[in-house]
Amino acid sequence: MQSNPLTGTASGYMPGFGNDFETEALPGALPQGQNSPQKCAYGLYAEQLSGSPFTAPRGENERSWLYRIRPSVKHTSRFARISVDGWKTAPHQPDHGLPLGQYRWNPVPVPGAPTDFVHGIRTMTTAGDVNTQAGMAVHVYACNADMTDDYMMNADAELMVVPQLGRIEIFTELGRMTLMPREIAIVPRGMIFKVTLLDKEARGYICENYGAKFTLPGRGPIGANCLANPRDFKTPVAAYEEKETPCRLIVKWCGSFNVTEIPHSPLDVVAWHGNYAPFKYDLTTFSPVGAILFDHPDPSIFTVLTAPSETPGTANIDFVIFPERWMVAEHSFRPPWYHRNIMSEFMGNIYGAYDAKPEGFVPGGMSLHNCMLPHGPDTQAFEGASNAELKPHKLADTMAFMFETRFPQHLTEYAAKEAPIQDDYIGCWTGLEKKFDGTPGIK
Repeated sequence: MQSNPLTGTASGYMPGFGNDFETEALPGALPQGQNSPQKCAYGLYAEQLSGSPFTAPRGENERSWLYRIRPSVKHTSRFARISVDGWKTAPHQPDHGLPLGQYRWNPVPVPGAPTDFVHGIRTMTTAGDVNTQAGMAVHVYACNADMTDDYMMNADAELMVVPQLGRIEIFTELGRMTLMPREIAIVPRGMIFKVTLLDKEARGYICENYGAKFTLPGRGPIGANCLANPRDFKTPVAAYEEKETPCRLIVKWCGSFNVTEIPHSPLDVVAWHGNYAPFKYDLTTFSPVGAILFDHPDPSIFTVLTAPSETPGTANIDFVIFPERWMVAEHSFRPPWYHRNIMSEFMGNIYGAYDAKPEGFVPGGMSLHNCMLPHGPDTQAFEGASNAELKPHKLADTMAFMFETRFPQHLTEYAAKEAPIQDDYIGCWTGLEKKFDGTPGIK
């Protein structure tokens, strides 16, 4: 779908994951047969945006060619350091005094004062080290105002945005994405964007990935289909903003925030082609697979996207969802089992009730179970699942997720002292009683 040539706006998406796309907002803006002609159509400038080293293997090499009104060197002047107080970067280990433990939070309230997306971000956990491009951070956002003349570029990481309340539009250099709860979006490292609200207020979660980009997990013996299918990922068509008014570009680099004043919008890409691009995905199109005879499978079976590390099979980040699905396993405890894990798990609830925590883990809430700390179903879930009639049962109206990482996740000062922490969360397991009877023949 192409744009109105007078406004440069566009809507529409191109399907596929990791494809080599091409799109133009004006007819003939995209050169054919070469990347950098002597003179581009419409007086545009050719520019390459690289998401990988030039010498990365072909299957891992990422770049897009952009044809823009001004080259990006015109989108910066002198920078000034600024403070974005709520957004923290690893390594970040404040002495907040909160001891080790399993933690859960109620939803973060939406601010009363006008607050845009960037200034509505509050960091919950950090892990790894941004300087070595390893690890991640988990944030919540809560906002009620548009980024009208402010734009953002994150040189530290790609961003996964997971809305929980309210619709938003993410306008990137390569096009527009509308996003609602049940969908996610990825904004690549180094790509300029702004966020506007399509409802009065918005809230959600962000995973800031310092490491290798998110990709689809291998399916192994599952085969060629199910889980997240490539055709369900949507990349926006080209759209540009021709605005000649004062604007600000905020750049995050190694945890610092810097601002530059420019007299125009930096979202001026009229055409582009390549495979380094933003995309969105509807979580309800995830096709889960699971046990059809007995036992509950490992949660990795619900992985939507994974950011690999240098160790095969050990992710920098896994993004896992727990969607609507049928439960049919025979003679089995159907909810997730009790476990301890070398990976650290940060969970959020988009809507509905999570089967292992039917009470207390409300939409908009969060929990953290760090490396090797035990967790699992609460007392109510255990007793219910242990005594339920084992007939086919549909888990409906539910969508929870997990950001799982090989790194320990450190709480920020905000998470420890300001976010609405549930002081009684540890009590959800208090009612689990000793049921052991060593009498021979007793089950």
